[in-house]
Amino acid sequence: MAKRDEYERLIRTEGPTIRENTQGFNQGRYESVARLDDYEALKEEARAIKEDAIERLPDLIDELRESVAENGGTLYVADDAADANEYVREVVADREAERVVKSKSMTTEEIEVNEALEADGVDVVETDLGEWVIQLADEAPSHIVGPAIHKSREGIADLLNDRFGPEPPLETAEELTEFARDQLGDLVESAEVGMTGANFVAADSGTMALVTSEGNARKTVAATDTHIAVAGVEKVVPSVADLSAFVELIGRSGTGQDITSYVSLLTPPVDSPVVDFGDDETPLSEHGNDRDFHLVLIDNGRLAMRDDDQLRETLYCIRCGACSNSCVNFQSVGGHAFGGETYSGGIGTGWEAGVEGLDSAAEFNDFCTGCTRCAPACPVKIDIPWINTVVRDRINRGADPERFDPLVDGLTPDAEGSQTDNSPATTEGGDGRPSLDKRFFGNFETVAKLGSATAPVSNWLADLGPNRWLMERVLGVDRRRELPQFRRETFREWAAGRGVADGVTATGSTDTDSRRVVVYPDLYTNHVQVGRGKATVRVLEALGCDVVVPDVRASGRAPFSQGMVATATDHAEDVVADLEPYVASGHDVVVIEPSDLAMIDREYEKLLGEGDRDALETVAECSYEALEYVYGLLEQTDADQTALVGADDRRDAAADPGVVYHSHCQQRTLGLDGHTVAVLERLGYDVTTTDVECCGMAGSFGYKADYYDVSMDAGAQLREQLDADENRDRVPVASGTSCLEQIDALLSRSPAHPIELLDPTSA
Repeated sequence: MAKRDEYERLIRTEGPTIRENTQGFNQGRYESVARLDDYEALKEEARAIKEDAIERLPDLIDELRESVAENGGTLYVADDAADANEYVREVVADREAERVVKSKSMTTEEIEVNEALEADGVDVVETDLGEWVIQLADEAPSHIVGPAIHKSREGIADLLNDRFGPEPPLETAEELTEFARDQLGDLVESAEVGMTGANFVAADSGTMALVTSEGNARKTVAATDTHIAVAGVEKVVPSVADLSAFVELIGRSGTGQDITSYVSLLTPPVDSPVVDFGDDETPLSEHGNDRDFHLVLIDNGRLAMRDDDQLRETLYCIRCGACSNSCVNFQSVGGHAFGGETYSGGIGTGWEAGVEGLDSAAEFNDFCTGCTRCAPACPVKIDIPWINTVVRDRINRGADPERFDPLVDGLTPDAEGSQTDNSPATTEGGDGRPSLDKRFFGNFETVAKLGSATAPVSNWLADLGPNRWLMERVLGVDRRRELPQFRRETFREWAAGRGVADGVTATGSTDTDSRRVVVYPDLYTNHVQVGRGKATVRVLEALGCDVVVPDVRASGRAPFSQGMVATATDHAEDVVADLEPYVASGHDVVVIEPSDLAMIDREYEKLLGEGDRDALETVAECSYEALEYVYGLLEQTDADQTALVGADDRRDAAADPGVVYHSHCQQRTLGLDGHTVAVLERLGYDVTTTDVECCGMAGSFGYKADYYDVSMDAGAQLREQLDADENRDRVPVASGTSCLEQIDALLSRSPAHPIELLDPTSA
């Protein structure tokens, strides 16, 4: 309840401003990358540079040490936060500094250098406007790039007016900026030490790249005679020539700018004169340039991450914040909920697990739903959802990383895994077991089989008030969410009733010249959304296909989403083994649920061993999303589209109100959403589309009591679009199970799966 209350507070108080700012960044990113000649090639180049740099990191650090020394500076590699802070404190003490001014640096947030220096009586001042606001408010940053992204202009004005009492009170953005500039300018002039971070450091020359939206970093360096730069060891790249790709990408990815306001390439100690602000008569050219420079590179778990095959990719991160901006859950609650000790957003889980530990990562890991919308946004192509899944798996396993997934022990806790402290189901036990809610949702295949076998009684019992209360208390299933209705006759059973051949259900034509298709009976299609399975079979038959619906296990998406990697792997092995003979005999595989296709296309490669890779490649190459396959049939064969309901001669197009289509997250990540729109338009439908990043349901996420409010807050954006004037009378259409469930909860009119619009029997 405490978590739920805090999330609700953040949605109400910080969410609107966070959403406005992150969505503004997103829109800027879309427009900015569209102006690049080859965005994907640039991302490939940036990733290759990072891969090479992390692979050669020890050698590059040695090269950098020599470069810095040749320039007249000192490089110190700190083992951890305490080591780094001790070194910084010694440098500041030797300078007898009373004030240190800083430009924005997440790494100094990580090691809490401000607190270490303030304990020595040193005044530490953040000169980045957002960081200064956060410092005055005594808050933690809520975003990797925009630390004060959760604060509105009015909120910042109230803070500065209360703190400083200016007359007249500050109101406009211009007044706030001018006031901050004057205040910080005086503090910079009186400082003895300047501290910066570094976006990148070139090993061949010691050149640092600082990419900022303000000029404060340059002032921090130029106005003081002692410069301390603090950066993680992962910031080292081989050469200055490597900086070009990152400069092109970092602004576009983070804030939607073609290039940030200031790109500073410094090879410290810089040779500009040291200004004496108390002397306004001596020409600047006559001031000396005796400067001291210290580069503090911090390990703090990074080298261990480098040796960790699963967390290694985290080190490729360039701290742009695109994963946060593109995440609908982050847009609702920001980094104060979707974040740990220092780092927030999608990539924050990997950073927190590596530098702080699993306990910190566990605090917010479940906010990542695996929707994958962050994956195409990342400028270095980090598979952020996979990192989050790996960390979730490790959290589940607790102290024993070799322990097998306890999911196979069943749904109820046994003596070893029981929660004897009466803690909520959503609490991680830390005993090598996933929490009970994860075991329930992760083993939903068993639940669905039982639900169908006993339907409709199972549906009636599940909806009883006392049982809903019990499910919320024990399993964390929110009482406000409508439960799925299991069907007594499953999709597989329906197909079996239409004919069996060699133990495999066969429907439709037996013409050997027909295209042979396997319709994959995903978990929800088989047990809940049976109608869309039937529609798929009928549509494919109408287009001349010979269809089979085999007895195949669920894809493993359910346990995968709960971080139960071993169980998901077990599913993957079975699915590939069952489908491969069909593909080998000339069948294509049609998958109705996009998240299941994503498992086959994206996730199985990570789960399966080398021995299964050839079979997986065979299956994946011949697996298609349902509307993608229909599109191919209509485009590449002589399939008769008039057999479908959508054909112009089968419906009155003039009387049709049209459809508003919401594509599934993973469908968009796979680049398949356009096929659905193309098919519907080809068949005469007037189609509009939504553009929200995610509907907010995301499988089990929307069912969980802790996250129901977050889910519905995200859904409110979708509802606004679906109920807009141009869409209010249209049929809402969605491709994913979660999307359909969320839309059904949001609207008074019922949604449809696009395949159902094509079903010949619905004419």
